[in-house]
Amino acid sequence: MRAAEKTGSKLQRLTELFAGKAYLLIAMQDTPDPDSLAAAVALRRLAKGLGNAQCSIACGGTVGRGENRALVKYLGLNLRSFAEIDCTKFDLVAMVDTQPGTGNNSLPEGILPNVVLDHHPIRRRTRAATFTDIRSSYGATSTILVEYLIEAGITPDTPLATALLYGIRSDTQDLGRECSRSDIEAIEFLYPFANKRMLGVIQRGRVPRVYYQMLANALRNARVQGPAIITELGDIDNPDMIAEVADLLLREDETTWTMCTGYWNDKLLISLRTSEENNLAGKVIKHLVGRKGTGGGHQTYAGGQIPLTQGTKAEREEIEKGIEERFLEAIGADGPGTRLVKV
Repeated sequence: MRAAEKTGSKLQRLTELFAGKAYLLIAMQDTPDPDSLAAAVALRRLAKGLGNAQCSIACGGTVGRGENRALVKYLGLNLRSFAEIDCTKFDLVAMVDTQPGTGNNSLPEGILPNVVLDHHPIRRRTRAATFTDIRSSYGATSTILVEYLIEAGITPDTPLATALLYGIRSDTQDLGRECSRSDIEAIEFLYPFANKRMLGVIQRGRVPRVYYQMLANALRNARVQGPAIITELGDIDNPDMIAEVADLLLREDETTWTMCTGYWNDKLLISLRTSEENNLAGKVIKHLVGRKGTGGGHQTYAGGQIPLTQGTKAEREEIEKGIEERFLEAIGADGPGTRLVKV
């Protein structure tokens, strides 16, 4: 089935699902990235166009990365915390850019979303949802929402078009990472409606002074191990920093793998990056977390989390040692490591 035909049939089902519903909760990742944010706002616009539901957009963590905060500010988003929400008060619950059981969202375990829209590989629990549209060949969830808006005859306003365009560009690294023809077509559609000046403003989002301390800690702890650079941030209040550091370290010209870890909300968070598309980062992260946690991703980038049961120094050291050993084994690295920078 061609993408347009698939989107058309899916849109009809979604329209029927929205009919007569008054309150829609849209759940994102705990630390939503631009793709998550844009897809959530697009689904809110779609819900208003197809029905008359009032929408709340929620996450379980914080928006920490400078670009992401700039995007939230530009959109004027009033993000709600799951800690203040009674999910049972909503007629429908939707998830965007995440799925049940991934471990990177805070939707209560006993609540199965009615709608799941994502571009990550489908998970078992997702199949039980009333409505699903999972397109793992797409570079961004925002692309799926763009196709829905087009099919519904809804032209995105300038802020939404700008957010969707930035979301697709961000997740595909300007179409250089795991993008599809559909992602390219979505960008071509959005570009005339987007605010090009704001794209630059968002990309250069300002950061607090503590950002540089975390960056200094990451570089101080960074170790070169064969084709990889490994570092840890320790306890952090900005989990976005883990992925940002992993992205930064991958720019080193002799490195094909990076791993960055940090502790947040009683969990060890892990970000993997690789420059080789056949390295299957998503499979490696699942090997790292095993049955102790959850993880997933794509060929070149992935993330995972392992909950702490005791929170002791001994437990942390054991988990960190196991993660590093499995990571080095998975990428075929051995021998002594060296510091990335002199301290």
